[in-house]
Amino acid sequence: MRRSINNNSLIVSENKKTPISEEYRLLRTKISFSSKDMDLKTIVVTSSQSGEGKSTTISNLAITYAQEGKRVLLIDADLRNPSLHRIFSQLNHQGLSTLLTGQTNVKESIQETFISQLSLLPSGPLSPNPSELVNSLAMHKLLEQMKEQYEIILIDTPSVLAVTDSLIVSALCDGVIIVVAAGKVKKEKLKKAQEQLEHVNAKILGIVINRVN
Repeated sequence: MRRSINNNSLIVSENKKTPISEEYRLLRTKISFSSKDMDLKTIVVTSSQSGEGKSTTISNLAITYAQEGKRVLLIDADLRNPSLHRIFSQLNHQGLSTLLTGQTNVKESIQETFISQLSLLPSGPLSPNPSELVNSLAMHKLLEQMKEQYEIILIDTPSVLAVTDSLIVSALCDGVIIVVAAGKVKKEKLKKAQEQLEHVNAKILGIVINRVN
């Protein structure tokens, strides 16, 4: 599965009728049909390196699922350089980091967005040990709990080649989408990212080619 997207904002929310919005809806459909024998509930969106547009991609994808009528949870698991709270104009004083360390509960941590059916679990304050947090028993239990409350869970992670966080989270989830910025990433880096994901038995659903002229 391969889609080409060129977008820098929440265009799916702003204008549903643009060709770019249609590309995101088509991406949603491709994901749904990419694994007919498996119910995809938890999906990671990552990239081989930073700055490829994965956060914008996952945000618009989440909106398309919500517009379809599904209960959607968007999780910012980039505990090093979070951005989803800014994209959705939300506070980030508590979130995934405070939830996993027991400082807050689920109700306090998850926020409703301006998109109906779409909830956001922001990253929360920066953590000194992000890899340990996402690899904790608390993270495992959180995902299992959220599966009972939401129909689709989309997780934004750091880039694969930068830190191990993405590999840890990907191994816990049903599938992974890799976002690639056209003309920015060398093939060997993309191949290395794919190999690392495959090494932890992550199921790669496909590649989104972003910022195509």
